Amino acid sequence: MQNFRPNLSSIPPVVKNLIIINVLMLLATYIMSMQGIELSRILGLHYIASPKFEPYQIVSHMFMHGGFTHLLFNMFALWMFGRILESVWGPRRFFIYYFATGLGAAVLHTFVNWIEYQSVTSQMSPEQIDLVLQNGANIWMQGKNYTDPLMGKLNLLLNVPTVGASGAVFGVLLGFGMLFPNTQLMLLFPPIPIKAKYFVIGYGLIELYLGLSRPGSNVAHFAHLGGMLFGYLLIRYWNKNTRNFY
Repeated sequence: MQNFRPNLSSIPPVVKNLIIINVLMLLATYIMSMQGIELSRILGLHYIASPKFEPYQIVSHMFMHGGFTHLLFNMFALWMFGRILESVWGPRRFFIYYFATGLGAAVLHTFVNWIEYQSVTSQMSPEQIDLVLQNGANIWMQGKNYTDPLMGKLNLLLNVPTVGASGAVFGVLLGFGMLFPNTQLMLLFPPIPIKAKYFVIGYGLIELYLGLSRPGSNVAHFAHLGGMLFGYLLIRYWNKNTRNFY
């Protein structure tokens, strides 16, 4: 087991500010919803072919969450693993890493959605596609969807936004596993110790299985994998080009 006892008496600045911003954005989501404004639909990441897509969503979706539980798990993991990485790397490098993995998650998620979009639209007529593009958002906002399976699936692809810091958090988890592979972690279910490297590998395999076996799930499994993939590539790059990076 690797001996590493950083001073964790206070939360480092980047992690602290990320947690504060995410909490404030969830509060803003609740407050705005009382005024009839769905902030997640504005700041969540839509597929690039959606009429609702805006470039700023590539960043803004990382600060939006689907509810308190979603936020709690993400911020707990960020606090647990992110504070250690920031203590080792410093604020600047950790900030770069966090956003690089978050953006990488969005890239892989969008690519997988593109594959699904091509598959669905190839089986539809141009009239059906135009109908979903023109009216799908309004139908979805009414809590309804098309009865036609392909039109319904396309409507979900176009008008259900992706929200959450999970992609970046999975990148943080990957970074911890690479820097401290032999650190023992205690699982909650079942309550057994496991080395960080095996925990990360296992989590990644589970996400890959779920992503392949449950397409269309409301959990963005490939965004999680994207965060891990880009985190791995960035750490390998830094390790290759920075002397004594570890």
